[in-house]
Amino acid sequence: MKQAKYSLLICFLAFFLTAISHQSAHGQQVLVGAEQSQLYLPLLQGKKVGLVGNQTSILPQSANKHVVDLLLEKGVQVKKVFVPEHGFRGTADAGEKVDNSVDQKTGLPIISLYGNNKKPSADQIKDLDVVIFDLQDVGTRFFTYISTMHYVMEACAEQGKKVIIFDRPNPNGGYIDGPMLKPGFESFVGMHNIPIVHGLTVGELAQMINGEKWLKGGLTVDLEVIPVANWTHSQAYNLPIKPSPNLPNDLSIKLYPSTCLFEGTVTSLGRGTYFPFQVYGYPDPKFGDFTFTPVSIDGMSKTPPHQDKLCYGRDLRGESMDHQFTLSYLLEAFQKSGMKEKFFNNYFNTLVGTDELKKQILAGKSEAEIRESWKAGLAEYKLKRDRYLIYK
Repeated sequence: MKQAKYSLLICFLAFFLTAISHQSAHGQQVLVGAEQSQLYLPLLQGKKVGLVGNQTSILPQSANKHVVDLLLEKGVQVKKVFVPEHGFRGTADAGEKVDNSVDQKTGLPIISLYGNNKKPSADQIKDLDVVIFDLQDVGTRFFTYISTMHYVMEACAEQGKKVIIFDRPNPNGGYIDGPMLKPGFESFVGMHNIPIVHGLTVGELAQMINGEKWLKGGLTVDLEVIPVANWTHSQAYNLPIKPSPNLPNDLSIKLYPSTCLFEGTVTSLGRGTYFPFQVYGYPDPKFGDFTFTPVSIDGMSKTPPHQDKLCYGRDLRGESMDHQFTLSYLLEAFQKSGMKEKFFNNYFNTLVGTDELKKQILAGKSEAEIRESWKAGLAEYKLKRDRYLIYK
């Protein structure tokens, strides 16, 4: 009995702390777009609707109810669900094939937008009037939910369908940093001429994609953004649910822009542990005193780099929650490795969206010198960004 009461107390405290983190500076509750049904239900009346969603498509102020359940309760004609990387319940590993299926709770057909079918086909949306996009982004160019959004917008533009974005706060939305994507380096982990840390919500980025005519053929889509209430870019926001299997907590999300760069190297960033993106290491003692061994973890990382090997490196779990993008971890590991060009894999330039950074590192440039080369591009981008801001 005591144990049951203790468990109930822990659950209450967790909910209370989450609620506190979702208050504005004036004590008002932060409301994500999905929680403002009075703004979008009139737009959906009599419409056949598709939803792009996953485990992040929840209503924090309603005990994390899923938006698809709310829409169905309100009588919205949801016909199908499209899912990005990691699947509808968010359990697929990064890069893992996500199959079409049926949602067991609602009976709705689930269509994967990852793998060979990244863009909805004309057949898949021909019976729809509106497509809702409701995914929690983390504010980096290489987090692929925004690439999924691009393809959804493009498909809807081609077929004359409306797109409604249920906007959510950007947990890394308070600053802008990193190199701009260089023309010729576009990929699914970098589709737009934006920096690594772009400082936009998905709603603002959707407006930029439309406004800059970045869809194929310069098309624009009939777009509406349901904004977040009581939030600005200067306000911290703790996510109520992890946005992907390997971003388990707020610190991992803060470190992600910096430590994700290790995906383009021989170094492990902790996939195969319960603290991914919060450590780095390699099977060589010269990388550091901290040790960890990546293993296969179902629902997180089935075949992590350096699986079952003891890795030496650095534990970043003591870093500040005010952490912003830095090259220091990457440069530190590169220097310790002594591997020169072999430190990088073929994915590095694609990931960072340019071949300049690798050249600069190999040339022995310092972080300050490298950052100097980003200044002009970032200044130009900030002016462009200002035109699309919803949360000034």
